[in-house]
Amino acid sequence: MRAMSAETYLCFDYGSRRVGVAVGNTLMRQAQPLRTIAVVGDARFVALQALLTEWQPQALVVGVPFHPDGASHDNTQRARRFARQLHGRFGLPVHEVDERYSTTEALAAGAVDADAAAAAIILEQFFRNPPVPAADARA
Repeated sequence: MRAMSAETYLCFDYGSRRVGVAVGNTLMRQAQPLRTIAVVGDARFVALQALLTEWQPQALVVGVPFHPDGASHDNTQRARRFARQLHGRFGLPVHEVDERYSTTEALAAGAVDADAAAAAIILEQFFRNPPVPAADARA
């Protein structure tokens, strides 16, 4: 029997001024809020690099917002651009997750840092509904 290995993931709740960050792994399938990064431009990516160095994730997850009816809007495109930038700068796989209502859920649960708590909610949603690897899609 082969031992199951845990992969670490970092998740980001993207915002133009703040990015909430959470960490989790595939073994426990749970996430914990880390912090919110409240810097922009290159300083944001410097702060993100420090987190990637600390946690050594195998992949990243980005919450992508949509309107309640599923339609995209300006922030949808900004979050997707952020996901592409993460992939381009750090070379890790980046998964997108529909993050509708994650901040509302975090606030309703009494989160002190709503952005980081929303990132944890997004990551746990990803763990509940992971993407199907291409090789498994043929089955």
